[in-house]
This record gives sequence, structure tokens and C-alpha cells, in this order.
Amino acid sequence: MKLIDMSIRDFNKVLASDAPAPGGGSTAALGGALAAALIGMVASLTDGHKTYDKGGPFIKHAIERSDELRAYMLEIVDRDTEAFSMVSAVFTMPKNTDEEKAARKTAMQDALKACTITPFELMECIYSAVELADEMIGNYNTNAASDLGVAVLNLKAAAQGAWLNILINLEGIRDEIFCAKYLISGSELLQAICEAADDIYADILQGLMPK
Repeated sequence: MKLIDMSIRDFNKVLASDAPAPGGGSTAALGGALAAALIGMVASLTDGHKTYDKGGPFIKHAIERSDELRAYMLEIVDRDTEAFSMVSAVFTMPKNTDEEKAARKTAMQDALKACTITPFELMECIYSAVELADEMIGNYNTNAASDLGVAVLNLKAAAQGAWLNILINLEGIRDEIFCAKYLISGSELLQAICEAADDIYADILQGLMPK
């Protein structure tokens, strides 16, 4: 059974077990998916509202785009665990001959790269979601301001979680070009996400503070 097909209670139970996966990567992806769902909710509450829907086609685009991002991040919930399973599978490979040992090392490097690429793709998706939330500022039903705020907080946390997963896998990768690519791109993406999320949260917070 896919993780995303489990009930919340069952997913929570397997997450709390001694199984090494699902873990932080899948949890980060789920957090991002929940955030995208909240953005979609805010957009839906704005769509057609005579007071707030002043963006015309943009709000309908926001609904569609948030749904796409939510679906993609839900897919990553399972993909992250599947990538980790590749690492676990390496430990079952034979290592009696030099050829077997070499094959084992190659398989491990491939598995660690897969475990790096998946959270990076999550970060790219999160960045798109943060951009969408930013476009909604000044153009959404402010009765749902707290919901949009919770969305960006979850997006930031999910991005930070994905970044930790990238870093822990890069430690074991010997391909210096690969490591440099994801270290630089990932750090730049994280900075952009965190800065945008903080700005959106600050804007929402200011609007909700008692006058």
C-alpha cells in the first residue's frame, strides 16, 4: 500500500515505528502537500467572492496550480521512501568478490544520488508554491489569512527538512561535481524559499495584529 493511501492514523503509526522509512523526507513532502492544499483552499474561498475576487483568471489559476503542486508533493511522499529502499537493498547485495564489492559500491552511490534528487525536486516544488502564495498577497479572501500563513510556515519547514535530507546524503556521495551542483543549487533555493516565506508571513501577521 502506498503511504498516501493510508489513513492519517496508520501513517502516523508507521512513522513512529522503528522502520527507517518513511522518515523525515516523506514527512517534509507531506507537509508541503498540506501547505499546497491550504493555498488551494484560500484560493477557492476567494473565487467568485464579490468582495475579494479582483484577480479574475488569477484565482482560478491559483486553484489549478495549487492542486498540481499538492498532487506532485504527495507523489514525493512515496518516492522518498522508495529512494531510501534502494539504499537498504544495497546492504543485501553480496560482497564476496572484488566484482561484487565494486557493484555494491556503485549501487550505493546510485541510491544516495536518488535520495538527494528527490528532496531537491521537493524544494523546487515548494518554491513554486511559495511563489503562488506570494502572488496571492493583496488578492485573496483575508478571512482565510491565518490559513495562508499556516501554509507558508509549513512550506518553509518542509524546505528546511528537504535540505537536511539532501545534506545527509551528500556526505556519502563521492561524485564531487554532483555534490557541488546540489549543494550550491539547494542552498540558493532554500534561501529564496525562506526569505519569501518570511516576507509573506510578516505581511499576514501585520494584517492580523490588533489595530
